[in-house]
Amino acid sequence: MSGRDGGPWRRPLERLAREFAKFGAVGGVGLLVDLGVFNLLCHFMDVPVVPGGIIATVVAIGFNYLGFRYFTYRERDKNRRSRELTLFLLFSAIGLVIQSGVLYVATSGFGWDSPLQSNAFKFLGIGIATVFRFWSYRTWVFKKLPPHGAEETHEPFPDDPRVVNGPHGSPGAHSSHSAPRAPDVHSAPGDRVT
Repeated sequence: MSGRDGGPWRRPLERLAREFAKFGAVGGVGLLVDLGVFNLLCHFMDVPVVPGGIIATVVAIGFNYLGFRYFTYRERDKNRRSRELTLFLLFSAIGLVIQSGVLYVATSGFGWDSPLQSNAFKFLGIGIATVFRFWSYRTWVFKKLPPHGAEETHEPFPDDPRVVNGPHGSPGAHSSHSAPRAPDVHSAPGDRVT
């Protein structure tokens, strides 16, 4: 291994860095949407801080889903959209609770509710929730496609009765595609199993 190739970690780290940059780009615009709607609602329309924060986050979640699906994770599996959207909304809701919890504790618990303070704690809540969202979206929501050309195999477990007894349930009745039959318990070492 030469010093130029970067070792076995170089490519995975480069891919993670690209993914994180795309996630950050979408998240950065989502942050502007979130903070813009939040300030519009709370400081121009007199909506209370926590409900305004929740509404702003919901608007940003909608924007972010479109950005993540069609930009950040566009090459990921698209076959299970309803599952993907359900998980995205679930993890986004958990992020919303994290984010709103920080804002609630700051404004209701400590009384820090000036425009500067509410924005600072909204930003802090978004930061904490973003770490959770990055991990959950890349792990559970936008699943990686299997490598090109790789096929999923559904091999039965070795102790599966279909392997031991064959597909029709009787010993020795296995097809040419099934695994060989397991030896009888009473067979002696060296006995050949057919």
